[in-house]
Amino acid sequence: MLDISFCDVYDKFKLQFYRRVFDLVRERDGSLSAMECFSLEVINMLGQPTVGQFADFLKISQSNATYKVNNLIKKGYLDRRNSTSDRREYHLVLTDKFYAYRDLFANYEKTVMGRVEERLPREDVECFDRILQIMSAELMPECSK
Repeated sequence: MLDISFCDVYDKFKLQFYRRVFDLVRERDGSLSAMECFSLEVINMLGQPTVGQFADFLKISQSNATYKVNNLIKKGYLDRRNSTSDRREYHLVLTDKFYAYRDLFANYEKTVMGRVEERLPREDVECFDRILQIMSAELMPECSK
């Protein structure tokens, strides 16, 4: 029962995310493709990775990752910054243009969490928060940064 309930909630978050991605994806110059939206999301979650780390995480070639990154830089969603520890290495840094786009997605998460806080007693919300923190920190090691 727990797995079914969780999958139902997770699927609804994904559906809302996909709806927003396809709402933003348009056939015009400079628009993002769905794959580019997903690439930006991964870069955001990895927290300023190198191109190599981005490629390794997605299990794609370095050249494929470089191609994706260069397109996102051209469109203004991403920048490269020299590493402070190794000047030969570059980190991928998201731009303000990305954060404006990202805010459109975060609104639904905030809406649902606001509804949780309104609907459930404070103790249940605190317990739910602890469960989510444990899931993120301990039960999903494949997705650690």
